Amino acid sequence: MKHLLLFLLVSFATIHTAQGQKRSQVEKDNEKILKYIADNGLDAMDIGSGVYYVNEETGEGDNPHPSSRVHVVYKGYYTNGRVFDESGQAGARFSLDEVILGWKIGIPFFKEGGRGKLLIPSGLGYGNRTRNGIPGNSVLIFDIHLIEVL
Repeated sequence: MKHLLLFLLVSFATIHTAQGQKRSQVEKDNEKILKYIADNGLDAMDIGSGVYYVNEETGEGDNPHPSSRVHVVYKGYYTNGRVFDESGQAGARFSLDEVILGWKIGIPFFKEGGRGKLLIPSGLGYGNRTRNGIPGNSVLIFDIHLIEVL
């Protein structure tokens, strides 16, 4: 019985600590995003889940759905401005089912022809692991031009 009680206490402490760390990273990301917004004078809208959207040019076409195929020109960079990826002028075509959750949440806010930014917390980007050279727990910023919903 003592071992079971000890096991339950250790398990509870481990889960509670992990949840505290997760909350802490969410808070850190939000602080970084809000600082970036303020430092750059952006008119950003919190669209939920910690993703912020900046509308720079409203398009006139359709909005994609979270599982649409899209043609997008984009540039991805960190809050310090260092670029980690970009599509080039030709853009890229893909399904929103194939990309980070922050894009799946944010791209549907753009209309065809629209331009703007997505500011994405690490948990909706690549999480806490380094992937494709992007360090874990990185807030990601994307300049987006939605060319077409395919």
